[in-house]
Amino acid sequence: MIKYIVIIGLLFPFGIAAQTISGKITNNKKEPLVGANVYWQGTSMGVITGDDGEFEIPLENISDKSLVASYIGYTSDTMAVTNQVNIAFKLIAENSLQEVLVKGQRDGIITSSIDAIKTEQITQTELKKAACCDLAGCFSTQSSVHPQTTNVITNSKELRILGLSGVYNQVLINGLPMIQGLSFTYGISSIPGTLVDDIFIAKGANSVLQGYESISGQINVTTKDPEGADKLLLNVYLNSFLEKHFNANYTFKKGKWSNLTAIHAVLPANRRDRDKDDFLDLPLLSRYSLANTWKYGNEGEWGWSSKIGIRFLHEKRIGGQSDFDPETDKGSAEVYGQTVNLNQPEFWTKSAYRFDDIHSIVFQASTFHQNQQSYFGTVDYQAQQTNFYGNLQYELNYGNHGLKTGLSFRYLNLNEDIAFTNNTLLRTYDGNYLRKEIIPGLFAENTMSFLANKLTWIVGIRGDHHNTFGTIFTPRTLLKYNIGLQSTIRANIGTGWRTANLFSENINLLVSSRDIIFEEELQAEEAVNYGFNFTQKFEAKHLSGSLSTDYYRTEFQNQIFPDYDTDPTKAIIKNYTGTSVGNGFQVELYARLYEQVEFKVGYNYLDVYRKTSEGKEVLPFNSKHKILTTFSYKPLSKKFHFDVNAHWSGRQRLPDTKSNPIAFQRPDFSQPFIVVNSQFTYNFKTMEVYTGCENIFDFRQTRPILSWQNPFGPYFDTSSVWGPIRGREFYLGVRYYLRDKV
Repeated sequence: MIKYIVIIGLLFPFGIAAQTISGKITNNKKEPLVGANVYWQGTSMGVITGDDGEFEIPLENISDKSLVASYIGYTSDTMAVTNQVNIAFKLIAENSLQEVLVKGQRDGIITSSIDAIKTEQITQTELKKAACCDLAGCFSTQSSVHPQTTNVITNSKELRILGLSGVYNQVLINGLPMIQGLSFTYGISSIPGTLVDDIFIAKGANSVLQGYESISGQINVTTKDPEGADKLLLNVYLNSFLEKHFNANYTFKKGKWSNLTAIHAVLPANRRDRDKDDFLDLPLLSRYSLANTWKYGNEGEWGWSSKIGIRFLHEKRIGGQSDFDPETDKGSAEVYGQTVNLNQPEFWTKSAYRFDDIHSIVFQASTFHQNQQSYFGTVDYQAQQTNFYGNLQYELNYGNHGLKTGLSFRYLNLNEDIAFTNNTLLRTYDGNYLRKEIIPGLFAENTMSFLANKLTWIVGIRGDHHNTFGTIFTPRTLLKYNIGLQSTIRANIGTGWRTANLFSENINLLVSSRDIIFEEELQAEEAVNYGFNFTQKFEAKHLSGSLSTDYYRTEFQNQIFPDYDTDPTKAIIKNYTGTSVGNGFQVELYARLYEQVEFKVGYNYLDVYRKTSEGKEVLPFNSKHKILTTFSYKPLSKKFHFDVNAHWSGRQRLPDTKSNPIAFQRPDFSQPFIVVNSQFTYNFKTMEVYTGCENIFDFRQTRPILSWQNPFGPYFDTSSVWGPIRGREFYLGVRYYLRDKV
């Protein structure tokens, strides 16, 4: 029933209108100014610009119809309003632009007060508070996303939102689904932090424009823009395990064209076995990638604009027993090891034609091919995947409405070949797994503003036809109401669905000695997510900050989750249509004092469970309680900054091993633990030197691998990893910048 409630709502908004004026504020380089002030002259009635520099302000009944636009470091501008419906401001930088820019740099995390979707924007300011070697390491100072290790031997990771598996949140690169299927396993680690510009995090049901997934939320990573990036960025990083990272970004501009070339390389660490369990504490990682992005024009201007990007990735991971040699022991039943060797070329584009301030057309497309050759002990896993995504969208802005509608197309061709080089355990899941998906879709979404811009309402629906599961509708609606200038409340509800990529999304199935039992044909996973958020911002003479509280609930109609408990020697795969629920509550306080000190504390309560005939069953590897605290200090001179963050995690339920022999049993629950990280950064004129320590107090889960003494035996299992295993890690890095003259 919920799926069809908002369909009627799609037809309703067009009859409602409000007297408003919209517009955009840019600088003399035609770059949008985010957070600029727009107000009626002589009054306190105003708004601030959003992420694209755009604004919408009610047409007030006042005598002086003059709008004022202002922004730190720029000369204010005033424009008389007669019968215009759209106004464009272009602010000119003041002479002291360089000094002002340093003082007025963006906040580390920005929570938009304009959008109906609560979006946390992690900026470059925040990313520099930690090493952020890759995307998986970019979330150490925020509470909403929790990186989780999925394979301790090759150190693959996923990003969790609301305590749910990372497969239920949608990870986008430049708004495009580049991390899917095979690329899910290692994709988030393949994006270097030096290429990341901003990260946008939204929980729960979001816009339908990017697709039907995002059951628990969405993470959209925007890479460096060729037009606004530094002319040259060099980054060198070395940690105490002697893992080395090298990054170089170079840009040039000519006319309306600009280009960015990015090189990324990782060289492996030394072999290390601190636990003396004969297994390496971290894999030997080699990675090389080359990315190139072209940009033409500006999307906010009339006429054509376009971005085109290509990237090639090569990655190799080696893990396992200390004396494992991939050249001679690959697939061996004598020396246990894992090797992953993958190549991935990819292409993406976003092109737009803006007829005027009201009408525009946007086309987005991406494609990649991944070829992966892997051995997990005696499991030979060879896979190839080809993905294509296309989206053609028409945008119409009129009055208090913003309508976006269009069509999309998805294509996936996945070929997985599984064989056993030795099968003394009599496992049965070897064979060839072929999957082809063809999914055309239609969508429409309308954004409206009412009550003098205090109320924003988004209503959207999409219908997608899957070549196996038929047509599935995805309705969503989101509301935002500004209680006051500093107080905002939001609510959203919507459905989501996805198809499971069993092996790549549950890589531990291939790693352990368990047999995999398919009890039935798998269906699409479906869920409803609803929630609300309250944000209170505050600002005094020397103190500013915010208090945010949110609650989201996910209810699955069908879920696919490997059953590890019924038989420790098996993983049972089936559809689960009973009660499966995830409750996520978060409260976070952020404060800034005297522009020098920042402090944040966040608490997460995550209750993720199923109801079975035996009662409530809490799902494993999920801390019900998590606490994050961060502290940052930067003097007024901005010459250095010191940052520290601490993560406390409560106990987690572990898979049931009671039927194993006593030597191979584990406790039902893990122990609570805390991880503290710190970094010191010193700024020179064109260079930054940063050094830090992760896991200062050296907490480790010792010997996390079950039956490590006999990796080819029936009880070998790597899925009981609940905490850090690398221990204390020191690092040193240098960033060198060459900037264009202003």
